[in-house]
Amino acid sequence: MLKIIFAPIPCRTLKAAVVIALSLIIAANGSRRLEAQLVVFDPSNYSQNLLTAARSLEQINNQVRSLQNQAQSLLNQSRNLARLPTSAVGQLSSTISQTNGLIAQAKGISFDIQTSQQEFGRFYPRQYAAAISSDKMVQDATKRWDNSHEGLKQSLAIQSAIVSALDQDGQTLRTLMANSSGAIGSLQAQQAGNELLALQIKQALQTQALLATQARADTLRTAEQQASAAAAKERFIRFIGDGRAYNVGK
Repeated sequence: MLKIIFAPIPCRTLKAAVVIALSLIIAANGSRRLEAQLVVFDPSNYSQNLLTAARSLEQINNQVRSLQNQAQSLLNQSRNLARLPTSAVGQLSSTISQTNGLIAQAKGISFDIQTSQQEFGRFYPRQYAAAISSDKMVQDATKRWDNSHEGLKQSLAIQSAIVSALDQDGQTLRTLMANSSGAIGSLQAQQAGNELLALQIKQALQTQALLATQARADTLRTAEQQASAAAAKERFIRFIGDGRAYNVGK
């Protein structure tokens, strides 16, 4: 019968064996964990995530640019809707009203069509009938002189008003030109253009008023001369009579 005899293992040898065994176990476990970590990182998944993030960033940039464009559009609209800080409409309207007031103050022959025709036919006849008294002819002559005087006076008043407004019109023109050149939007430019046109129309109306009053004064003076000639002719006829008084001594 074979006998197996176990020889005692020294203590140092046993410790060394245990250390080696533990080292092998730790090394094996570590390699497994390292292998597991390397398997978790997926390059294709990482690139896909990076591409998705880039696309999202591009969408955000597009939205930001869209908001910027909308803000600029609103800013442009606000500029186009902005009005001029000052306006010359009130001043121009006041000047026109002043001119119309001077015309309305006309005395003597009125500017009204029907009234002027009636007064002209009354005080400026083509000839005087024999039945008209000398006193009536003197009264008519005085009225005609008054009408001519008032016509010249009104024409002079219109001229003075226009001349006095020249400096004001020059200042208004400079202001409107500055507003036109400095307009920040379409509304301001249009408003400045309209006010420049209004200034031109106002001056045209003043010119028409001046021409009308001047022509009225000239017409009244001419009509006065003709009517006075007709009255003088009638007085001469009355003075001469039928001529018998001059033939008595013959």
